[in-house]
Amino acid sequence: MKKVTEILSAVLLLCLVFLCIVSCGEQEDNTPDLSVDYASQVKLDMASETVKQTVTVKTYVDGDTTHFHVPTTITDSGVLKARYIAINTPESTGKIEEYGKKASNFTREKLSSASSIIIESDDGNWNLDSTGGRYLVWIWYRTQETEEYRNLNIEILQNGLAIASSSANNRYGSTCMAAIDQAKANKLNVYSGQRDPDFYYGEAVELTLKELRCNIEDYSGIQVAFNGIVTINNNNGVYVENYDEETDMYYGIYVYYGFNLSGPGLEILSVGNEVRIVGTVQYYEAGGTYQVSGLTYRQMKPNDPGNIQKLSEGHTPAYVETSAQTFKNGKVTIVSGDDDEQEQQQQVFDYAALAVGSSIEMKNLKVKSIYTTSDEESSSYGAMTLTCEVDGITISVRTVVLYDGNKNMVTAEAYEGKTIDVRGVIDYFSGTYQIKVFSTDGILIQN
Repeated sequence: MKKVTEILSAVLLLCLVFLCIVSCGEQEDNTPDLSVDYASQVKLDMASETVKQTVTVKTYVDGDTTHFHVPTTITDSGVLKARYIAINTPESTGKIEEYGKKASNFTREKLSSASSIIIESDDGNWNLDSTGGRYLVWIWYRTQETEEYRNLNIEILQNGLAIASSSANNRYGSTCMAAIDQAKANKLNVYSGQRDPDFYYGEAVELTLKELRCNIEDYSGIQVAFNGIVTINNNNGVYVENYDEETDMYYGIYVYYGFNLSGPGLEILSVGNEVRIVGTVQYYEAGGTYQVSGLTYRQMKPNDPGNIQKLSEGHTPAYVETSAQTFKNGKVTIVSGDDDEQEQQQQVFDYAALAVGSSIEMKNLKVKSIYTTSDEESSSYGAMTLTCEVDGITISVRTVVLYDGNKNMVTAEAYEGKTIDVRGVIDYFSGTYQIKVFSTDGILIQN
């Protein structure tokens, strides 16, 4: 009897093992495939109901926004500002976020090497985003005419360079979600949990000069960090400017270094250098403007995120040629707010208010009168304010104390009644925007 029981137990055990094997074999394998190229899985169907257009790049903005040249039948300006459907890359044009620069560079690299680019709507119309200024599109590209088109939106997702943005609710939604899941499973970039090697993890708020200029009061008393080109060195400080592709404008600010920097630190701030500035935003009462101050340079720790740093050299001021009309009456509309917000804010600024601190050129100014600072005890003794007129608009040009090649002070006689071209920076004084000139080279006499 005992032997029969042992045999039955053995048979029962074998049955259980067999059932387990069969059951396991019937279970669906949910292990994610970590090597799927989802960007090539979707296909561009030129016969579908969506609208499509072959385009070329006008401006690279960031990872999920590009401006394209299009026929005027699509937009009157011939430029379509594209916002990529289904993705939201980290910021690189306002407050700088982790992996923002990497996402921006990824998009630029793919499109700059493309032999052909096609944009596609999600349905039968060109649809605007919540800002009313950008079109929601899919981006398709190929690097050779013999290749099939790849979907850049999905390629960005599968590389972990964007988070979801209504990613499931579109014509390629299931593929978008699969690409996101794969990026998460592979722990790529924004899903990696790792520090971004291109991001500074210091105490300062990482931002662009555009972001700083558009929200200058919000950053008062706050330590900030931004990149820019040193254009002018004057009075223990430098003017720094940087170009923003989306608005096609230069933004600038005066950076006061005072007497805190040693030789190596001052060399970093040489005119023509691209630099990383780290300092505190302060309101300068005497001038009625904001500036950045409190710079430091620790020579023994050159890569300290709190240091100013030299990034490159050999640059020149932009000296953007600007009309008197734009300078006095120009308006700039800025869209602010995260791309995922339903309602983004639009702010309208005076052109000069946004461009203050940046380099400018203005031509054909007729000098009407000149005021010279006559207080001999003033450090501005001999400096001049030229009241000029061009196209019926009055423009003020302020100089520092100017000297000619023989080190003689230049006086009002040199410019009275002349027509001049000027190069300087946009300055603000006593409630008025003016052009400030720092050398005789900044004033070209036409007659």
